[in-house]
Amino acid sequence: SDKIEDDLEMTTVCHRPEGLEQLEAQTNFTKRELQVLYRGFKNECPSGVVNEETFKQIYAQFFPHGDASMYAHYLFNAFDAAQSGSVKFEDFVMALSILLRGTVHEKLRWTFNLYDINKDGYINKEEMMDIVKAIYDMMGKYTYPVLKEDAPRQHVEVFFQKMDKNKDGVVTLDEFIESCQE
Repeated sequence: SDKIEDDLEMTTVCHRPEGLEQLEAQTNFTKRELQVLYRGFKNECPSGVVNEETFKQIYAQFFPHGDASMYAHYLFNAFDAAQSGSVKFEDFVMALSILLRGTVHEKLRWTFNLYDINKDGYINKEEMMDIVKAIYDMMGKYTYPVLKEDAPRQHVEVFFQKMDKNKDGVVTLDEFIESCQE
């Protein structure tokens, strides 16, 4: 059985990130910070890549009272910039760099991309509804005060009243950035 496990381990595709110098140039992290992040990443994901299932398991640990799987699914898709079905260390670090140290504009663009589920360049009410429901599911039944059944829909209506400047039923990146900066 040990022999089989060894063979399996050898066939698991391992991904090694590009040079740290290149990542240092592309992100807002120092070489030292990248080394620490890589160690943590390899600890959670020894193969060097994270598939959606693993991502969901890791993310679920942060929300023990709710069901984070749907939100984690959307988040995974935003991290998986190449839409390859897996998140490499580079993908992880690029997203983290934007979320932690990016400009307001970069953060907003990244968030818009998260909400634009079908990647058509617009956020429509259905997409927003899916994200809001996923957030409510993730927060779980223990939110205070207890949320009403139609809370997600009301949330989306308010969002669209603020964001959809030209009232065409969709929110563009420009509308999103402009509204958020207000």
